[in-house]
Formats: sequence, C-alpha cells, structure tokens
Amino acid sequence: MHSDELFIGGSWRGASTEQRIEIVCPHTEATVASVAAAAPADVDRAVEAARAAFDTGAWPRLDPAERIAAVRGLANVYGERRPEMADVITSEIGAPISFAQRAQVALPWTMMTAFCDLAQNYPWHESRPGRYGSDIHIRREPVGVVAAIVPWNMPQFLIVTKLIPALLAGCTVVLKPAPESPLNALLLAEMVAEAGLPQGVVSVLPGDGALGGYLVNHPGVDKVSFTGSTAAGKAVAAACATNLRRVSLELGGKSAAIVLSDADPAAVATGVRSASLSNSGQICNALTRVLVPSGRADEFTDALAAEMTSLVVGDPTDAATQVGPLVAERQQHRVRGYIETGQTEGARLVVGGAEMPDGLDRGWFVKPTLFDRADNTMRIARDEIFGPVLTVIPYADEEDAVAIANDSDYGLAGSVFTADTDRGLDIAARIRTGTFGVNQGYTMDPFAPFGGVKDSGYGRELGREGIDSYTDSKSISVAATQDPAAATAGKGA
Repeated sequence: MHSDELFIGGSWRGASTEQRIEIVCPHTEATVASVAAAAPADVDRAVEAARAAFDTGAWPRLDPAERIAAVRGLANVYGERRPEMADVITSEIGAPISFAQRAQVALPWTMMTAFCDLAQNYPWHESRPGRYGSDIHIRREPVGVVAAIVPWNMPQFLIVTKLIPALLAGCTVVLKPAPESPLNALLLAEMVAEAGLPQGVVSVLPGDGALGGYLVNHPGVDKVSFTGSTAAGKAVAAACATNLRRVSLELGGKSAAIVLSDADPAAVATGVRSASLSNSGQICNALTRVLVPSGRADEFTDALAAEMTSLVVGDPTDAATQVGPLVAERQQHRVRGYIETGQTEGARLVVGGAEMPDGLDRGWFVKPTLFDRADNTMRIARDEIFGPVLTVIPYADEEDAVAIANDSDYGLAGSVFTADTDRGLDIAARIRTGTFGVNQGYTMDPFAPFGGVKDSGYGRELGREGIDSYTDSKSISVAATQDPAAATAGKGA
C-alpha cells in the first residue's frame, strides 16, 4: 500500500511533513502498519484540486448517466478486492472477520450498486406548472466540494454513504478517515485510481481531530458530512454555522428495544444480540437499553443472559469469533469504567464484568456484559458506552415503556418486539427517532433514509434523501409564451 504517500486529487503524492500514524492491532497490541499523516498544507492541496475539478472540470457537468457508469466501474473494482478489504479492517480495528466480510465490506459494496440504481431514477431535472402561468423548471445541481469525515467503527460503510452519493451528484470529495483506521481508506483510494475517476475528484487524507477541524473550516469547502460523537458534532455544527456552510451530522445513540409482553424471549434475545453486540457493540444504532415488562423481567433477562454467555470472544481472524476486541486501549478502559459505574449505581451485574474474558491475556477485550434492575436515570442507561454492554430496564405498562424510550438525549434508532405487527407499528409512530425496527434492529436498507434527531444529529444518508443532501435545487421560471394571433390583434387595436 501507499504508506508513505497521500492520495491528493487522484494522484499519490508525498506528504508535506514526516509525521506518521501508527496503526496498532487491537488483538495483538502490535503495530501492524505506519502511514503518512496529512497536515494542513496537504488539506490545502487537496481542496485546491477538488475546487478546480468542481469549478472548471468535467465531472459536475457530465450527464448523470456518465457519472453512474463511472461509479459502477468503481463498484466492480471494489467487488474484486473485497477479501483484501475485509482483512485490512480486521487487522486495524479488530472486527471479527465474519462481520468484516458481511457488514464492513459486503454491505458497502451493495450500497454502491443501490445508489447507482437510485441515481438512474433520480429527478435531476423536473418541470412543473407555476402558480402565475409561468413554466417552472427545477434543476438539482451538485453542492460543490464536500469534506467527508468518518470515524473508525464502520469505516467503509460510513465512507460509502458519503462518497458515493456525493460523486453521483457531481460533487468532488476530500475524505478524512480516522487515525485508528486509515488503511481501509487508502485501499479504497487505490480502487478509485484503478477505476479511473478524473483527477481532483477524490482525495484521502488520514489525520487526527485537529486536521479534521482544519478541513471543516477551510474556505474552499462547500459542505461537510460528519459522522462521530455528539460532542465533536456540535463543534462541527458551530464551525459550519459561522461559515454558513451546509452540514450533515450523524452522531451518537442510546437506542431502546421495547419488548412487549406478547414477545418470545428467545427471539428477543437473538434479535437484540444481533442488533447490539455486533462489532463488539461499537455501532451507533445499537439497542443498548432493553425495556421489558416488569411482570416478565426475569424471563427476558435470563434469555438475554443465555444468549450473551454463548458468544465466542477471541481472535478476530478466526471465523468462529463473534466478539472481538475494542478498537483501542482507551476504549477498553472507558467501557470498563462504565461497567464499574453501573455496579456502583445499584444495577445488578447479570453476566460479564470488567475483567478480561477467560483464556485471553492480551488485546483490548471486554466481556459481553448485561445489567438488569436498572432505571433510566443511571449513567449506563443514558450515556453512549460504545461497547458490549446492555442494560435491562423494567416498565409498568405500554405508556411507561414509550415514555422511558423517549426519555433520552438521543434519537437515532429503536425497536419493538411483539407478536402483533400492527401494535408494533403503533409503537414505532410514538417513538422520537430517525429510524426504527419492528421485531428486529434497524436494517440499514440502502433505499431508506438513515439519520437521527435530537443529539443524534440531523440530515439523512442512504435512500433518495442521501443524494438530496449533496444537491442544491435551482428554480427557473420561464414566462408563458404569448399567443401570436393575440399579439397581432393587440397591435392593430
């Protein structure tokens, strides 16, 4: 890989400084790679290239069909290199290889194709009758140079949900991956070059939060698309407000799974495990609050405990592993701190705990941990822990369950488990979130918009709305054509 160079404007170039980013394997705790770190001067070069490609280049002026064909070409290259991408992601963030193959790589590849399908039927040009007799033409035009900033937990998925719709819309993109996971982004840059996308259209700049701040504030950027923590998102929003810059924010979550009394405990346990503990719980829409009817609380808790204790924790390169390490030692300490806080606050530790999993003496692992007998005021019920920690909270009745679910600073996702689908849909309509699942976690369907409300951010990715966010609507009014006969008669009079 191009570990000593940066992908700037479609070409591999030397970095402006000798700063490096060391990538440490979360399983072995050994350094697996070192790559060049971008500096502000490199951002300047990348934005300049993106600006030139957008302002005077061909890309934003192509027929949408030509851009769709180019992105399909990138998808073809991506498809051929999926195994390599999965291995890279497992090595740098510790995602179990089975999950990396399925969700970290196959899902983004599928979404590339889905976005192309959406773009084929997207209303790039639209005509409508005006109120005052004029013809109205609507053009959806690219918003400009996009700064795309992504975290480490689902790097390719989060890159694709920004990069691909932006490209299809005709934008140019400067991408900043997280310092924990630059390798997969650099591998994608190789694919961009192999696919032959035009010069200036894509840049990839690994760097830290300070570099991201410089990119967000760069005067050559027209839109920022950011995924990360709520605290960082607020800083991004403030910077964009100062500069009157478009911004989309996909931030944190503390989603609730409402379990109704008619639900099957085993099915609930399986559904919650899949929606909450994949990627070691490092997913923003994880169902980390499990709300159960107080009369059946022990039954549902026992089913969850059985499911969690059966999980295979260990080497992420082993296909049998279901839970790997957390991304960094600091994250391990953070999650363990929340486990200790939960016990101090009075919740009952059912399974798991702050100790290393059995049989492991290295790596940044945390046991899958379940609390019950909790209430919604506890920190483990309010803060985004971002690890394999679930909290069971009992409720009195349906109204109480809805109130608890809505009593959160976040509003990204949620679910309801019930034998009655209509009842589940009624619950879904009463929960203030951007996404919701009935008898499952939210599926991240590429044809449906994804995003949150409240402290989970604003703006939408995926679906037609994912393309909308990278376009500006231009309205053109055309005066009604005058009847020639009437004009002639008027002159004679």
